[in-house]
Formats: sequence, C-alpha cells, structure tokens
Amino acid sequence: MGETTSGAALDSALEDGPGADHDDPGAKVAGEHRDAETEGLSATVGHNLKRIRVRQGLSLERLARVAGVSRAMISQIELGRSVPTIGLLWKLARALGVPFAALIADSETSGTVVLQAARAKTLTSADGSFTSRALFPFDSERRSEFYKLLLAARSEEVAVPHAAGTTENIVVAAGSVEIEVAGKRHVLQTDDAIVFGADVPHTYRNRGDTDAVMYLVMIYAEAVG
Repeated sequence: MGETTSGAALDSALEDGPGADHDDPGAKVAGEHRDAETEGLSATVGHNLKRIRVRQGLSLERLARVAGVSRAMISQIELGRSVPTIGLLWKLARALGVPFAALIADSETSGTVVLQAARAKTLTSADGSFTSRALFPFDSERRSEFYKLLLAARSEEVAVPHAAGTTENIVVAAGSVEIEVAGKRHVLQTDDAIVFGADVPHTYRNRGDTDAVMYLVMIYAEAVG
C-alpha cells in the first residue's frame, strides 16, 4: 500500500514505550464491537499471557520494559478487557520468547481437526486494514504456523522482526503486494510466492485498488510450543 496514515499511526503506536499514556488503538476498536468471538479471543489471550508471564517469573513492570508496552495495557489484556492488535501481540510474543500462536492457543488438539471459518481466530491491525487468521490447530510443539492474511487496498502493515532464524513463505492468492525486507522491495502478483528471513524489519504493502489475499507459512528455527 502507499504512504498512508494508517501504517504511520500503527508504527507510532507500537513504538511508544511502557510509559505511554494512550490506550492501544486496537483495544478501543475491540471494546466498541465486542461479540462472542472477540470475547472468547480476549479471554484466551489474557489467560495465556498471564500464565506464560508468571511461569517465566516476570512482573508486569519487567515485561512492559522488555516489550516496550505500557504496564496498564498488559494488565488490561491479562484481564481479558481488550484484544491486542497484531503488532502488539508480536511484541509481547517476542519479549516472552514464545511463538505468536502460544498467546492465542486455547487447547491441545490431535487427529483430524476441522477449522471452521465461523470460529476462526482472527487478529487485526490498529486500523483494521490488515487481518491474520490462524489456519492450523494448536498443539504442544511445532516448527511452523499457517495463516491467511488480508491486506486492504491502499494500505500497509509494518511487521516487527521475529525470532532469529524465523522464515516466512508467502504466496499471493489474490491482488498484488509489495513486500519490503530489510529495505529491499519485492513486487508480487497473484500466484507469485516469496521466501525470506523474517528476523529483520519487513513491511507488506498493497498499492492497488482491491484487497490482497496472502497465505503465510511461518517457520521457526527450532520447535516451539
């Protein structure tokens, strides 16, 4: 996407340190449009975040400093009162040293699993222009995760670097996307694919007039869970 205020606003929000006074923009949206799916996701994320933080012996203050997120916001998430945006959730996962999925997993699964669209776990960016839907069951150990990404027309999503050795494999299912990796830009059309090291800054842009759909396989250097 082009130079829009949405990408700049999200980037600015994520760069605020633990002393920031404002609420997370995504949390406000979630609070205004709460439904059964949002309620369930906020409760799941809150439970997992607190469980992992306590297990690692981290105080709210310590996690806030490491993640660069306000203590108040982390507390609100743990209480299930807000759902973090995609960018904020990545910052928390990175600070805790756990995969993204560890914060949204609600149960262990085995055998055949049907992932119904109506019950999908979908996270959004602060302005709602970027969504990420998990397309895999959550189990105790894995090296890869599968997501469906939707990027609105004329919008962008700035992603924080993931854990060292993490790789992203993306195929564009509809529309066109520009992906910038460590300052180098790559333009992909429908059916084009790209593989890149995601442990550096990277950005997804949709400069077109129609929404873009992508499928992402995230591969970690080591099994996580």
